[in-house]
Amino acid sequence: MVQEYFFIFYAIIIASILAFILFAISFIGILKFYDAQKVSPYECGFDPFQDTRSRFDVRFYLVAILFIIFDLEIVYLFPWAVSLSQLGLGGFMVMIVFLYILTIGFVYEWIMGALEWE
Repeated sequence: MVQEYFFIFYAIIIASILAFILFAISFIGILKFYDAQKVSPYECGFDPFQDTRSRFDVRFYLVAILFIIFDLEIVYLFPWAVSLSQLGLGGFMVMIVFLYILTIGFVYEWIMGALEWE
């Protein structure tokens, strides 16, 4: 029984050693080739216009989170579309209910003004 897990243990050990070696090489490499120009702050090739630690507007985070939520929900459509011929009418109706709930959520956000950027 233990012999079955030997290859998994072996792969974990090899991956850990490789990760440590790559980390050490990158750490040593950055110490050797230190250049003040490379580590200076920049913004698209120009000097920074303001402090790099300035706060973002909360609306940016809200729009980003809403995009991620809807984007992840849309990902469910691809496997459904591929296997639609095998799912039959039941699978089609379940996805219609899912899309209906998704549309209601989107319309609610739109009405509440969550997508407005004033």
